[in-house]
Amino acid sequence: MKSKTEQNQTDTKEKSISETIKVIAGSACYLGYSPIMPGTFGALPGIAIYFILWKTVSPDLLRLSLLAAVIALMMLNYYLTPWAVRYWRSKDPSQFILDEIIGFLCVPIYYGANDFHRTALIGFILFRILDMIKIFPANYVDKNVKGSTGIIFDDVISAGYAALILFLLDKINLL
Repeated sequence: MKSKTEQNQTDTKEKSISETIKVIAGSACYLGYSPIMPGTFGALPGIAIYFILWKTVSPDLLRLSLLAAVIALMMLNYYLTPWAVRYWRSKDPSQFILDEIIGFLCVPIYYGANDFHRTALIGFILFRILDMIKIFPANYVDKNVKGSTGIIFDDVISAGYAALILFLLDKINLL
């Protein structure tokens, strides 16, 4: 049987490992700790996920695969948000960037996933700009919807605007 001191040390180690895993997951392998534009750097894994799926999944299943990735990340986001709010002492911590990855992955879902280069480059830039300026209703959601839902859905809305701009640029032959 362990002494109380040994048990406390074991509990501290387990908590430390658990906290580290949560920090790594929530900050996208510490990209959310970038001193400049943590959201932009934090969204970069979204491009990697999109690329891997674009290269490995048939075009017919690409949007569905991206949607599955978004759902998995949303579940992780919903699980980690209460912890992240306590850990980083903020209702929307800048280090916690799963929402940025989710938001970017929504761009190819909305726009069309098969043109990787256009969506990854122009869609990413548009998404990040629109996420930073937060056009209505993204700004309303950001300020008024609490918890995981608010953290995620301002990015999902900004992704919709980015996809709409891509679509319009496509229609007037600027892409």
